[in-house]
Amino acid sequence: MYSKEEKLSLLSEMIEFAKADKKIKDEEYNFILAVAAQLGVTEEEIGHIVRNEAKKRHLQPESQRILQFHRLVLLMNVDQETNPSELHKIREMGLHMGLRPEAIDTVLKEMHNYPNKVIPPQELITIFTRFYN
Repeated sequence: MYSKEEKLSLLSEMIEFAKADKKIKDEEYNFILAVAAQLGVTEEEIGHIVRNEAKKRHLQPESQRILQFHRLVLLMNVDQETNPSELHKIREMGLHMGLRPEAIDTVLKEMHNYPNKVIPPQELITIFTRFYN
């Protein structure tokens, strides 16, 4: 699975994205805490990451990068407000992860077709599979 460093890096990336509009909203913070709990990271460790970024680690298996991109999409939509700067930032982050631009753009377009913009994991996999075959 993930090493402790990888877990902290994933959460740091999510926190960085949440800070894109200069403030972490309560909904975003609670979502990050929920992901942290699933990863076995404490709230104290999250507080430390908020104040001091964790060292960035690149995820090797593409499946882990796609999963992290999905977390970022969920985080972006947790407050039900999506603005152009968030879309630009998430696209940049996806590209930095080495994900295909066509797949990223399709996910960001298709998410609007689902309640609360929560694209189902199977649909996400279908999109990425289409662009990697």
